[in-house]
Amino acid sequence: MALSKGQAIYQSNSILTSKPEELTLMLYNGLVKFLIQAQKGMEEKNIQKSHDNLIKAQNIVIEFKATLKPEYEISKALGLLYDYMYRRLVEANLQKDGKIVSEVLGYVTELRDAWAQAMKKNKEQEVLQHIPQAK
Repeated sequence: MALSKGQAIYQSNSILTSKPEELTLMLYNGLVKFLIQAQKGMEEKNIQKSHDNLIKAQNIVIEFKATLKPEYEISKALGLLYDYMYRRLVEANLQKDGKIVSEVLGYVTELRDAWAQAMKKNKEQEVLQHIPQAK
């Protein structure tokens, strides 16, 4: 489905004006969307649809891996998880195996939900820091 010119401009502006943590959440949401579309393609026996969406999902996983910062301890664990998910997505694409896509979707959903929760907690802490303390 093609976006109208107005929708495309809005989408572009929302990306350009988003904070890095919001962009990460957008990527997680996109990854979930592409995995669900890949599953639908497999159910519909639409090989091209499943392939295209799995490639998009693989590209997002590659982007996540590329943006890890090695100075953080969690980056090593996330890197290993991203490597595993990428390999599984390639396998799912080759075998057209929806069970593998479901497995990866489970990991991605957990990561996305944890990221969203961390963002919410961070916002709450920022708000609390700006509230004057009673004396």
